[in-house]
Amino acid sequence: MAKLRGLLFGAIAPFIVAACTQTAGGPPVGMTAAQGMAYCTQLATLYSEYVGDTGDDLGTTYSGGEEADLRARFAIAECEEGNTAKGIPTLQHRLRDAKVPVPPPAG
Repeated sequence: MAKLRGLLFGAIAPFIVAACTQTAGGPPVGMTAAQGMAYCTQLATLYSEYVGDTGDDLGTTYSGGEEADLRARFAIAECEEGNTAKGIPTLQHRLRDAKVPVPPPAG
């Protein structure tokens, strides 16, 4: 029984480690923290201009139109906390849903 438990733990341990590292904050793979923040700010500004008002989140200044949806606000909050790897895909998705062209990240 102990051997089976050891084998089972050995088989799932890499998945646990991968899950933990995937949920850690920070920029997306291939981006520095500054690049991630700049891209997230760019996406938040586009969202604010074309989709919904985000107030002064991430330095955006647009304050007209409909209020941003909860998912977009959460994504912007993730970016503000430095977790751009989580915020960027959500903002990209919300922009695409609104038929707003999503610019590629600056290289």
